[in-house]
Amino acid sequence: MAIARFPGFVIDCPEPGELARFYGTMLDWKVEQSEGWAEIRADGQCISFQKVADYTPPVWPAQQVPQQMHLDVIVDDLDEGEAAVLALGATRHEHQPGETFRVFLDPAGHPFCLCVS
Repeated sequence: MAIARFPGFVIDCPEPGELARFYGTMLDWKVEQSEGWAEIRADGQCISFQKVADYTPPVWPAQQVPQQMHLDVIVDDLDEGEAAVLALGATRHEHQPGETFRVFLDPAGHPFCLCVS
C-alpha cells in the first residue's frame, strides 16, 4: 500500500511565469501564476516553478553546475517537436548524444529531451 502519491515537483528558475508558460504550452497544461511561483497542471499531475534570486543555470553535459533534473517529453516526430519547442523559445543543445532523442535547453537553461516513443 502506498503511503503517499507523487503530485509533482518544483523547478528553480529566475522567472516562474515565463517557464510555466513555456512548459504549459509545450505540454498543453493549464498555467497558474502568483508572486514568485507558477504551476502547470493536467490529469492530477503538477510541475511548479519557483523564483530563485541569483539563479545559475545548469551546465550540461559538464558538471561545473549539475543539471539537477531534466524532463523527457515524448513526441511522435522529432523534427516536428523540435520546430515547436524552438518556436516556444528553447535552444537546441550542441551536444546530441543519441539518435532517438534530442537535447534542448528551456528558457532558464534547464536541459530537457524530446524522445520518440
